[in-house]
Amino acid sequence: MYSETSNEKTAAIKAALETDWNLREQYEVLTSAKQSLEIITLSPRKKAIDFILNYAGKPVKEFTAQEG
Repeated sequence: MYSETSNEKTAAIKAALETDWNLREQYEVLTSAKQSLEIITLSPRKKAIDFILNYAGKPVKEFTAQEG
């Protein structure tokens, strides 16, 4: 699915998927879920961006060490 295995393990997985129908079903569910996740796009609300930009524009106060 993510090409994370060696060639030997990939071949073993493919062979198992051809004979084990429960495994194949689980694989199909995961593959479908992965494809659905790739479609989702997220973006912050304009209000959140405005808040961050407003906060970033404020001057930074200098900290002074107090002697005790």
